Amino acid sequence: MEFVTLVLLVLLAGSIHFFVELADDVLEGDTRELDEWIILGMRNPDDLADPVGPPWLEEMIRDITGLGGIGVLSLVTLGVAGYLGLAGKRHAMVLVLAAVFGGMVASQLLKWGFERPRPDLVPHHSEVYTTSFPSGHSMVSAVTYLTLGALLARINSRRRIKTYVLCLAVLVTVAVGVSRVYLGVHWPTDVVAGWSAGAAWAMACWLAAIWLQKRGAIEAPESPASVDAAKT
Repeated sequence: MEFVTLVLLVLLAGSIHFFVELADDVLEGDTRELDEWIILGMRNPDDLADPVGPPWLEEMIRDITGLGGIGVLSLVTLGVAGYLGLAGKRHAMVLVLAAVFGGMVASQLLKWGFERPRPDLVPHHSEVYTTSFPSGHSMVSAVTYLTLGALLARINSRRRIKTYVLCLAVLVTVAVGVSRVYLGVHWPTDVVAGWSAGAAWAMACWLAAIWLQKRGAIEAPESPASVDAAKT
């Protein structure tokens, strides 16, 4: 547990530092050329309104970007919270709700603070209502899926299951972020900043969970022995 805590602290500090440095580069305009090159690389050079790839790919990307929408993430979070409540893990339920919905608030506050305009190089293929930096879809999907992935990983004793769950959480988070650039609604640096901030928030919540579990203020995950006993 001490090793896990140390690793999380190092990753948390690294994520925050990376976000600060990236935000500074964005504000100074140092990332503009790279942002434009990546966005234009995802469009047909003869028609910037046409993303690269067949029509079915564009439709699939819209489905993927929906996985990072507030509605979907709220439903997923409330569903997991309901399960935790029914399982008698009410403190864990409160932690999950606070982590996800707190991350949503933090994302919006960052957007208000930076007020970066949305990309204007290509037509948008998804409706947008807020400013650009950091990407809310990327940040909140990282918060939600990484937090829930860590929760599922902690209640399983098999390493391959832990690895599978965490890799799946990362894969979905990355896919959502890439979809935002593909649809032309975010600069690539918005997405990277969202991943960084979301990962930092999720790790801070994991550290809080570990600290609270040590003090008995939140339910600890079931041990492998108790899970096997319940099955028998």
